[in-house]
Amino acid sequence: MEERIHRLEMAQRSRGTVTGVLDVFAFDEHEILLKTSQGMLTIKGKELHVSRLELEKGEVDLEGQVDALLYEGKEPKQKKGSLLSRMFG
Repeated sequence: MEERIHRLEMAQRSRGTVTGVLDVFAFDEHEILLKTSQGMLTIKGKELHVSRLELEKGEVDLEGQVDALLYEGKEPKQKKGSLLSRMFG
């Protein structure tokens, strides 16, 4: 599979388009979690909505008040438990 070009366009912190999206892990009115070709992207805000989702093209349009954009590694972080549960879980 060829790598998709990742681009993030934002207008007035209220409308945006993300390309290079490989998967959508979760979204609600406070957070959108996307796997992109450049790593995990978490979008935080208020009244967030995914207005268009085309995974075949790797594109997502969103609306709402965007307060934060956070990039992390290639996979979403796992919930942390005790050391023993992480070693044997």
